[in-house]
Amino acid sequence: MMQRGIARTTRRALSGSSSSSSSSSRHHQRPRFVSSSEAAQKVERESDLPRMPPFDYSPPPYSGPSAAEILAKRQQYLSPSMHCFYQKPLNVVEGKMQYLFDDTGRRYLDGFGGIATVSCGHCHPDVVAAIVDQTRRIQHSTILYLNPAIANFAEALASKLPGDLNVVFFTNSGTEANELAMMIARLYTGSHDIISLRNAYHGNAAGTMGATASSSWKFNVIQSGIHHALNPDPYRGVFGSDGEKYAKDVQDLINFGTCGNVAGFMSESIQGVGGIIELAPGYLPAAYSSIRKAGGLCIADEVQAGFARTGSHFWSFESQGVVPDIVTMAKAIGNGIPLGAVVTTPKIAEVLTRRNYFNTFGGNPVCTAAGLAVLNVIEKDKLQENAHVVGSHLKNRLTSLMAKYEIIGDVRGQGLMLGVELVSDRKLKTPASAETLHVMDQMKGRWVY
Repeated sequence: MMQRGIARTTRRALSGSSSSSSSSSRHHQRPRFVSSSEAAQKVERESDLPRMPPFDYSPPPYSGPSAAEILAKRQQYLSPSMHCFYQKPLNVVEGKMQYLFDDTGRRYLDGFGGIATVSCGHCHPDVVAAIVDQTRRIQHSTILYLNPAIANFAEALASKLPGDLNVVFFTNSGTEANELAMMIARLYTGSHDIISLRNAYHGNAAGTMGATASSSWKFNVIQSGIHHALNPDPYRGVFGSDGEKYAKDVQDLINFGTCGNVAGFMSESIQGVGGIIELAPGYLPAAYSSIRKAGGLCIADEVQAGFARTGSHFWSFESQGVVPDIVTMAKAIGNGIPLGAVVTTPKIAEVLTRRNYFNTFGGNPVCTAAGLAVLNVIEKDKLQENAHVVGSHLKNRLTSLMAKYEIIGDVRGQGLMLGVELVSDRKLKTPASAETLHVMDQMKGRWVY
């Protein structure tokens, strides 16, 4: 599924109005059913909009709490840091393959994929069957006991990676995976300094928040041993698409910001949260060379771009012609199941035997059964080929709109990991933040969520 829009202009999403939420918190509302006359009026209003293609599923009538009631509970019981997209937040009650359904039964094309997480389609029958079957057998045990689910998935996952990348450690999220990768690099090399890219997002825990390089995602807490290199951004970067020129900054950081030795270098090949930024061609080979000469390990963050999403390759780092020392992954790995992984070589993996390292839920049988089902579905349904064919067509169509609409500053990405950046001035590349939020709301009104 397509990653929609540019992240930097959609972070300030709007939540529902306080007046409606405060009213619903005082009075319990009965489930509201849409009458036939209301439905007819709604159809008439929407008759001039593009029609959705036929789909062989309609959800049963929804009888749960209203969107206002849910919003009121969120505001009362959940962290105030949790916001909602859209001026009128959507109450999503079902998902089937590429579609979402709201509480009125209205169908939307899901262009967000649960933040680049739903890789096989919502509730894919093969993935659901694997989860249900494993849950009926044993829901949770421990990796201290034998169970075929974790071993089978680790074997299948390792077969998808190049070289000696065949030792897997399972986690519950991308943040956990990146935290572990950073620790492994520091243990293996005996160095502390890690280089990541400006505009990067690698997680929100202690170490990964340091590696993240966007003030929107960083709290004022100690973040040590991290250096941020120039972002090789072909659209906004100072060197355009010259990857080797950007990579010289990595060498400069090693020369002038460290003792000359580093623990590692972490980067995405396409920055997801940062706005679907493709690294300039030739960047990673040059950057990896400098890092390895300084004794460091190269970490590829595939949390958002991995698992065939980019179409041309199964892993996005392959488009730069490199082989990392450590690969981290999550999101699409489980199609929505909490699951992440770190994959490295046997020699590097050995460092974790120096002490006890354990993850209670990492490698959970239900999660790993889901992960194996995801790999099988990607292959069986030819989803990598689909991402390439459909994504190329979509990117071409979006690019063609640039000649018609001055507000479109850039169209970028690969496969079905695409971004459209809206700008108020093409020459200055001024982000059109308000316009982006407006377009998102308009897309929702046209059944694209």
